[in-house]
Amino acid sequence: MIIRGHGGVRLAFFGRLPTLTDMVAGSQARPEHSALRAFLVGGLALFLALAAPAEAAEKKAKKKASAPPAATTDLSWTGVGSAQYDACIKAALDDPKSGFDRATEWRDTGGGAPAKHCVAVALYALGEYGEAATRLEALANEGKTLPRALRIALLGQSGEAWMAENQYDRAKAVFGAALKLSPNDVGLLMQRSLAEAWSEDYFEAIDDLNKIIDLEPDHADALAFRATAYRYVGSNELAADDVERALKAQPNHLGAMLERGILNRLDGDKKEARADWMAVIRLAPESPAAEAARNNLEKLDVKVE
Repeated sequence: MIIRGHGGVRLAFFGRLPTLTDMVAGSQARPEHSALRAFLVGGLALFLALAAPAEAAEKKAKKKASAPPAATTDLSWTGVGSAQYDACIKAALDDPKSGFDRATEWRDTGGGAPAKHCVAVALYALGEYGEAATRLEALANEGKTLPRALRIALLGQSGEAWMAENQYDRAKAVFGAALKLSPNDVGLLMQRSLAEAWSEDYFEAIDDLNKIIDLEPDHADALAFRATAYRYVGSNELAADDVERALKAQPNHLGAMLERGILNRLDGDKKEARADWMAVIRLAPESPAAEAARNNLEKLDVKVE
């Protein structure tokens, strides 16, 4: 359930700047990177993984324990300085503290925007999400001199970092600023809808998801996510319709199958709910959706090894 986003943006003066997802995927597996990976690749899955609402406190506890959403924004830097930038990013991910010092030194000796971005990535890897978000937003707004596409991408990453900090209102504001520059950007709309849902602004999330589905009627992620949002506002029939549309567009969509199981459970059909959740586990046993399916199965007194 990776959220779709921009293609690469080619600029005239820097080497390629990968997405945050690219950066983490290319780094070595280290325990301190586990939360970072979860943030980058699991947000939509984890929101879809929430079971039917019960007590408000339980729902809030699940939210706090879950990671926010996947990075969707691609930044690309071309030309002079690419190798130095790539080395800086690798250092920031492999050893964030040392990487931060390296990036700061590069910035202070004229490294410019790539060095400032590397500093922000190191801060993010250190768990300083709010500071990373602030610096990414500042970089995007620096003199308004950066190319428009790059500013959009940096604002998108800032929003992602604010979500990692659980600052959903700040995230919504930054995504909103990016959407003013690119109103029909599906990736940004998805990101903002996720921030709206985490802050329990479900109707606002539905509005953004409606825009996505108007642009891409078979967008399975948006359909499955809108189904979840509809369920949270008590519109289970609309949720069921969206689940079926998502599964028609993508028959093995994990989020849609998980959501259908939840809707079946709410309708009292435990047999069908169990079948949906078992299917999720068979298809992707290590996924966040499978973990949620196991949790839901436990509520039906079924233990899954």
